[in-house]
Amino acid sequence: MKPLRADAQRNRDKLIETAREAFRERGSAASLDDIAKRAGVGPGTLYRHFPTRDDLIDAVMRDWADRVEADAQTVIDAGRPPRETLTTWFTRFLDNVGIYHGAATKVMSAMDDPASPIYRKCQVLAEANRRVLESDAVRSGVREGVDPRQVMRLVSGISVAVDQAGLAPEQAEPMLRIVLDGVLRPDAD
Repeated sequence: MKPLRADAQRNRDKLIETAREAFRERGSAASLDDIAKRAGVGPGTLYRHFPTRDDLIDAVMRDWADRVEADAQTVIDAGRPPRETLTTWFTRFLDNVGIYHGAATKVMSAMDDPASPIYRKCQVLAEANRRVLESDAVRSGVREGVDPRQVMRLVSGISVAVDQAGLAPEQAEPMLRIVLDGVLRPDAD
């Protein structure tokens, strides 16, 4: 792909930042025409850079994958007991998946859809989750047969429920405890 002209790059960057703000305010269903207008460009400019809503969401999430990987590594490096490690990871997981209203649903639907522009980012999340669940800190406490991808679906589902119900993040804790009890052996720390 050839580099953009300076003015085209400025427009693209402005669209991404404006979309990030609009998604935080109104969720992923925010009007694309309003985003273009707030960015000071026409709808045609928006659609030239981002042919679909998912393409724009993908661009907004560009630093998200790095944050997910860093969070997983931080949790692994802390070397805490399995329950504490997973509690911290699942809380960060929810924060990352729920970056704006509607994001959790987008992530859930893109998880198994290679045609989705955010599919690759979902795979980063899946890999980070697998690394945490299979880390030395956690592995010893995990029940036999626990599939990291299924755990990811459960925690993502909690994120969707929290988002759709308008719950505060701390209201997810009882649901996360249920997942933890299912994932960890009873004798795990």
